[in-house]
Amino acid sequence: ELMQQVANECAIAIRQAQLYKQNQAQVKELEKSDRLKNQFLRTLSQELRTPITSISLAVQTLESVLTPAEISEIEIVPQLLQILHNECGRESKLINDLLTLTYLEAEPDPPTLIAIDFQSWLHPIIESFRDLTSCQRQQLNLTVDRALPPLETDITDLERIVTELLNHACKYTPAGEAIAVSAQLIGDAVELNITNSGIELTSNELSRIFEPFYHLSKHDPWKHSGTGLELALVQKMVRHLGGSIYVKSAAGQTTFTVKFPF
Repeated sequence: ELMQQVANECAIAIRQAQLYKQNQAQVKELEKSDRLKNQFLRTLSQELRTPITSISLAVQTLESVLTPAEISEIEIVPQLLQILHNECGRESKLINDLLTLTYLEAEPDPPTLIAIDFQSWLHPIIESFRDLTSCQRQQLNLTVDRALPPLETDITDLERIVTELLNHACKYTPAGEAIAVSAQLIGDAVELNITNSGIELTSNELSRIFEPFYHLSKHDPWKHSGTGLELALVQKMVRHLGGSIYVKSAAGQTTFTVKFPF
C-alpha cells in the first residue's frame, strides 16, 4: 500500500511537471505572438503614415495652385477638398492612436511625473469644450474639491485622458442634457468623474466599451466619426499612470470614474 501511494504521488508529480512545462511553452508562444502582433501594428502604422502625408500635401498643393475663381466654377470642388482634408486628418489620428496603443501594450517608459493643482489645471481644459457644448445645446459643469492636494502625474497623458473622455461625453449626450465633471478626494486617491445624462448603456455595451474599434453608434445623436480607439487608449493610459477606470450606467446617465492614488 505504501509503495502504491508513493507511486501514485510520483505519477501526479510527473504529470504536474509535464503540465507546467506545457504551460510555460504556451506562455512563451503567446508572448512571441504578442510581440509579433505589436511589431506588425507598428510597422503597418509607420508604413501608412507616408501615403497619408503625401495625400495631405497633394491636397494642400492643389488648393494653392487653384485660384478662388477656378474653385468656384465647379461647385463640388470645395466639398471634395474638404472631404479630403477631413479624411486625411482622421486617418492620421487613427495611425497615431494605433502607434500609441501598441507602445502602451509593450513596455512603455515610466511616466514623467509633475505635481499639478486640479483647480487651476482642469478649468482651462473644460472651458475649451464650452463652444462645442453650447453649439450642441448641452450644459457643461465643473466641480473641484478645494481641499484636493496636488497630484504627481504625467500631465500630457492626463490631459489626453480628460480630453478623450470629454469628447466621448459630448459625442453621446443629446441636446438639452448635461455633462458634469468633478474631482474630489476619496480616501488616499483623486477621483475624477465625468457624467453625461440622457444616455443609459446596457450591460453588454458596458462590458465592451473599452474594446478597440467598438462604437455606440445607436446612441450617437451627432453622428460624429472617430477612430474607435479612444477609450481603449484611455484605459491603457490610466493604467500606465497607476490608476484605475470603470464605467457605470443607470437612471438615464453614464459615469466614467478615474482614480489615481497619491
